[in-house]
Amino acid sequence: MKKIGIIMGSDSDLPIVKKATDMLTTLGVPYEVHVYSAHRTPVEARDFALNARENGFGVLIAAAGMAAHLAGAIAANTTLPVIGIPCKGGMMDGLDALLSTVQMPTGIPVATVALNGAANAALLAAQILAVEDKELAKKLDDKRRADAAVVLEKDAGIADRL
Repeated sequence: MKKIGIIMGSDSDLPIVKKATDMLTTLGVPYEVHVYSAHRTPVEARDFALNARENGFGVLIAAAGMAAHLAGAIAANTTLPVIGIPCKGGMMDGLDALLSTVQMPTGIPVATVALNGAANAALLAAQILAVEDKELAKKLDDKRRADAAVVLEKDAGIADRL
């Protein structure tokens, strides 16, 4: 199975990224996590992206706040799927990060999840890998059924609470 690369612009993003790593661990998907800044370590970020395919990665996730150029910088240097996690914070409470992540020019796509949406980024990355991995697809189907069962259980108990 291909690995998922998770890059964060700062280690302050780790509490958000942890939700992605927890999800990937639950699904049994291998991953690596790195801290590379689009602005402070552009050469290292570029080298990681340029060599990601050869290093066994199938999808990359980039988490960053404020200017949030990391996902775009990574996507500019690979044709692997890149998923951006805009992180809350700063003067605009994450709106700046969301817009920076989602507004990519034609030819350099970045899939973007909600602010701090690391769990969904992990699920989307796993779904991309599951296109060619039946075992992972089954795990994702099982998770969907389990999530639905939780909702239906809550539905069954709601009348008792009213």
